[in-house]
Amino acid sequence: MVGHGKKMTEKIKIQGRQIVNGVVPISGAKNAALPLLAAVLLSSEKVLLRNVPPLEDVKTMLSLLDDIGVRFHTRVDSPYASTIELQADAVNDFKASYDIVKRMRASILVLGPLLARFGECSVSLPGGCAIGVRPVDLHLQGMKALGATVSLKDGYIHARSLHGLRGTEYEFPISSVTGTENMIMAAALADGKTILKNAAREPEVIDLANCLNKMGACISGHGSSIIEIDGVANLHGVDYTVVPDRIEAGTYAIAAGITNGCVDLMGGNFRELLPHFVEKMTQAGLIFTDIEGGLRAESSGRIYPIDIETSPFPGYPTDLQAQSMALLCIAAGTSNIHENIWENRLMHVAELARMGANIKVTNTHACIYGVDKLLGAPVYATDLRASFSLVLAGLAAEGVTVLDRVYHLDRGYSKIEKKFAGCGVKIERFR
Repeated sequence: MVGHGKKMTEKIKIQGRQIVNGVVPISGAKNAALPLLAAVLLSSEKVLLRNVPPLEDVKTMLSLLDDIGVRFHTRVDSPYASTIELQADAVNDFKASYDIVKRMRASILVLGPLLARFGECSVSLPGGCAIGVRPVDLHLQGMKALGATVSLKDGYIHARSLHGLRGTEYEFPISSVTGTENMIMAAALADGKTILKNAAREPEVIDLANCLNKMGACISGHGSSIIEIDGVANLHGVDYTVVPDRIEAGTYAIAAGITNGCVDLMGGNFRELLPHFVEKMTQAGLIFTDIEGGLRAESSGRIYPIDIETSPFPGYPTDLQAQSMALLCIAAGTSNIHENIWENRLMHVAELARMGANIKVTNTHACIYGVDKLLGAPVYATDLRASFSLVLAGLAAEGVTVLDRVYHLDRGYSKIEKKFAGCGVKIERFR
């Protein structure tokens, strides 16, 4: 991920021993908003997306769409959400350039829509967090299965299907969220039926399919591992609201647990969106209570050691692994985390160790020996989710923690200073 100007130099100062108590309005999901923005390319009519979070990754996707020729207007509804009106009726460039795509791996989501509607595109190989290989071959194999010709040249994916895509049966060798989303979007305008096997089941995939169905697509089975798409000739406009961000909700739940506090997570059915997380965090000592419009997460006053294995939905989210590790650093005993999704997603261990954590890593397994306390220290973010894990550790630690490379944080979490302020917690951003 390459930062932008002053974002590269910003830091966050966290005074330790603060307790998170209050109400947190959960924003729209980044991982739902990005494919929904890409899906705008499938129609020439106006699309209205509500509850879009004000994030750097969203700005990057909008920059990419603007570069391609999509017209859009943003209305700020609150500090945490915007409504964006978009129209792709004058798309004049089928190339997603390196200068934009290098900032965010999710940029590859324009591949399926561009290919399906316009029959050709060139998409730069993507960038983003350095947490693993994240091969694009799943996307390429899927497009080939739909009848496209695909080649790699000069760092770009070149795809063509001048006679239209054809329905197919395709089984993902491994479950892939963005791979499933790209295939759903491409198949929505293909000729005939497409059956996707071993498809991703994440709520963000369901959200995309629901939106496309409102646009006139014919998709069924989303939420299961087998998704069927009957291709249609065209899609129309839509007014759609982005699903709330389950990862943000889980992160603030951990904030309550690690600081012996209590938060009301407002805006969604987070028990349903985070089934395995709620189960595991309950074992770790958090108390969850359903409330009107959301979920309360409260510390029991003790953090118990647990074992976690990340896995695709409905399993434990890899996007909450780093934050969970911060919590378990001060558990009363030994915990284990197996990271089964991304091979490099334990890079935050070294930074937590700087704060006094006792963690032993073997390949993609971390053994966390709980310590009595963490100590504030200068640390830096290695990726998006790792950045918030260090904020959490800083809140629980003694002394002051200074987090560098804050631009990672801003890619996926909106207005954290304001949200924490609503919970009686002060963190300070500076350059």
